[in-house]
Amino acid sequence: MGNTTVVIGVIGADVHAVGNRIIDYALRQADFNVVNLGVMVSQKEFVDAAIETKASAIFVSSLYGQGELDCRGFGDYCKEAGLNNVLLYVGGNLVIGKSEFAPVEAKFKAMGFHRVYPPGSDIAIGIEDLKADLGLGK
Repeated sequence: MGNTTVVIGVIGADVHAVGNRIIDYALRQADFNVVNLGVMVSQKEFVDAAIETKASAIFVSSLYGQGELDCRGFGDYCKEAGLNNVLLYVGGNLVIGKSEFAPVEAKFKAMGFHRVYPPGSDIAIGIEDLKADLGLGK
């Protein structure tokens, strides 16, 4: 898996870095090549990094509740850039306020994300999903 690249970052104006560091560490421990863009990452930066590194997946996180706005059009942008085979994962506090997760998940899947994770999700689940989605052994 060491040759499988994953681009990660915190989208929009979000400056929450702790979760990003945990995701980075866990993916590296699982033997993925990680390109960590840090915080306050634009859609363009995610796409450019995925193209440049030939990434297999993009992990977008958001904690400040504006993920819905920050991710709008992201799936289409990736497709327009030729990233049709790149898996898109998103997680965190994606909307403002408390709401049922099912409608939030449906909204993000409609935006083109393959996997959507609620606040407080264990990154180990995301890593297992990634391995399964890429057809990699455990």
